[in-house]
Amino acid sequence: MSVTVSTFQTMKQKGEKISMITAYDYTTARLVDEAGIDSILVGDSLGNVMLGLGDTVSVTMEDMVHHGAAVARGTKRALVVVDMPFMSYQASVYDAVVNAGRLMKEARANAVKLEGGVEVADRIRAIVAAQIPVCAHIGLTPQGVNAFGGFKVQGKTADS
Repeated sequence: MSVTVSTFQTMKQKGEKISMITAYDYTTARLVDEAGIDSILVGDSLGNVMLGLGDTVSVTMEDMVHHGAAVARGTKRALVVVDMPFMSYQASVYDAVVNAGRLMKEARANAVKLEGGVEVADRIRAIVAAQIPVCAHIGLTPQGVNAFGGFKVQGKTADS
C-alpha cells in the first residue's frame, strides 16, 4: 500500500512518527522504499551532493525533474516529495503553480517542497488550490544563502 498525504494526516492524528530520507537516484530510492521509509525527499541538495555545486542556488527545474523522475521510478510505497529549486516559485504565484505542476507531471512527485513561511504563503495557497500537496520548509533555508550571508537557521521563534 502506498503512503499518501492522507496517510500522513492519519499518522499525525495518532501521534505516530513519520520517516523521511533524501534520495537522488533510482537505486537509492528502491533501497529506501524497500526499507519501509514513509517518504523520500528529492532535495535540491542534489546540487551539493550529486552535481558538485557549492550551493543549491544553481540547481534547475530540469535537474529536479530528472532526479525526481528517477526516484519516482524506484519507489512503490513511499511518498515522493520533490524540492522546488531557487527561483521556480519566488518570482510569482503563476510561476509557482506552473513549476509545481511540472514536478507533479514530469517528475511524478506526490508533493512539492518549498522554502519560506509567510512570505510565500500566497504561493502555497495557490499550489494547494491546484490540488498539489505542499511541504513548506522553514529553519535552515539553503536557497537564502546569499541573502543571509551563509547557511543560517531561520524560524526559531513564532514571529520569525
